[in-house]
Amino acid sequence: MIIKVLGTGCAKCKSLEANARQAVAEMGISADVVKVQDMKDIMAFGVLRTPALVVDEKVVVYGKVPTVEEVKAFLK
Repeated sequence: MIIKVLGTGCAKCKSLEANARQAVAEMGISADVVKVQDMKDIMAFGVLRTPALVVDEKVVVYGKVPTVEEVKAFLK
């Protein structure tokens, strides 16, 4: 599983990355968490508001920071 956190490095983007990493650790799953900061790469997903969470190339949430529990639900 590949999890991408889309964002330019703002506080919300960092929070989302931390929540995603914590969710992966708590679930004990094998997943790569990748930070995507390049605007061209972010725009390729059609995301207009960051942060955004992408799971296996599908945008699951954008424009807000989901909790660790919400991230876990996206990963199931």
